[in-house]
Amino acid sequence: MSQLKTVPLSEIDNIPSTPGKFKSEKSPYVDRLRFHSTISRLTLWSSFFLAFTIFFFFLSSPSASSSPAVGSPRRALGDSWGGPDWEKRVSKSARRNSASGLTVLVTGAAGFVGTHVSAALKRRGDGVLGLDNFNLYYDPNLKRARQNLLDRAGVFVVEGDINDSALLQKLFDVVPFTHVMHLAAQAGVRYAMQNPGSYVHSNIAGFVNLLEVCRSANPQPAVVWASSSSVYGLNSKVPFAEKDRTDRPASLYAATKKAGEEIAHTYNHIYGLSITGLRFFTVYGPWGRPDMAYFFFTKDILKGKTITIFEAPDHGTVARDFTYVDDVVKGCLAALDTAKKSTGSGGKKKGPAQLRILNLGNTSPVPVSKLVSILEKLLNVKAKKKLVPMPRNGDVKFTHANISIAHKVLGYRPTTDLETGLKKFVRWYLDFYSGSKKSAW
Repeated sequence: MSQLKTVPLSEIDNIPSTPGKFKSEKSPYVDRLRFHSTISRLTLWSSFFLAFTIFFFFLSSPSASSSPAVGSPRRALGDSWGGPDWEKRVSKSARRNSASGLTVLVTGAAGFVGTHVSAALKRRGDGVLGLDNFNLYYDPNLKRARQNLLDRAGVFVVEGDINDSALLQKLFDVVPFTHVMHLAAQAGVRYAMQNPGSYVHSNIAGFVNLLEVCRSANPQPAVVWASSSSVYGLNSKVPFAEKDRTDRPASLYAATKKAGEEIAHTYNHIYGLSITGLRFFTVYGPWGRPDMAYFFFTKDILKGKTITIFEAPDHGTVARDFTYVDDVVKGCLAALDTAKKSTGSGGKKKGPAQLRILNLGNTSPVPVSKLVSILEKLLNVKAKKKLVPMPRNGDVKFTHANISIAHKVLGYRPTTDLETGLKKFVRWYLDFYSGSKKSAW
């Protein structure tokens, strides 16, 4: 890992009596006994359910996360916010250049997509305030480098957690946000088998906490948030369209993202929040996530390590609808621009509000083997490959987006093919990890 460098801005049976045997008359005491027995069972199961709910509540609460267990990506943040100078930085970052501009709170701003979205919003003159907890899911130095990049662009990234209600309320007290771009989440399909609680904490409890603050705000902001193509799960119909079934998730990550979509529907229905969910399809590009295949394939190929490539059953192909980050950013900004105002005020709904779910993909699935071939060409290194059957760890055989609705309502039209996008990623990767001070955009 190189040091951080200065870089300019460029998921009760009835059993009949035996025939011929004596049948006694039905006693009211028997019915009463059965009634009490049923009530007892209901009480028992209700108690189990209550205990289960309480367990997850404490698991997901901020106090429970203040001292994370070993292996958890969360950490204690402490009182790292507040005060006049802090408020001035918050206000300055959120100041827009024109009356028609947006004022956007971007959660997960030091994340991959969050950094690109925040920078793009700032470049066009919108007010942008970032929020990120800088968890330890992957290399925090990369997140800090992104933070530094945004800081030089005039975007202040507040260090805090979306489960911190007091912090969120404070941010809304200081800034009257018109929009929230919610990108904070516990990402990754396979990691859910190691640390399932982190997905409940971030993707469910954290989302609810954010929506609670948004629905109580006056005025309420419009909310755009990142769902995932993972919600399509074991769906075999392709390409995946927004109206296809999403009730068979293949991973806990996908289940939490599906839960998020139902939660969004609830807050839209009850409180009048305008909410748009975007189902991202395998986003890649510069400043990406080290847990993504294209990223760690690049790292391992350069180090001469053997890379593992999954095969579907019967030696079938595993393919992904790789979508370049700049195309996804354009979709995110278009979703913000076309989001209608929320209809509630102070937590009370005053009329129907906009609710949308949209795919943001590239519509051109590429076999993972092809991805590796492109990387070999760009790196000028032959990869050492090991083909293995795809394990049951949450991964799916393929993804393929139908983007016709996004094209119609957002004007979304991806333009970057995989080789072009990977060329830009490889250039950034080599510059970043060599300590170069060349432009990273």
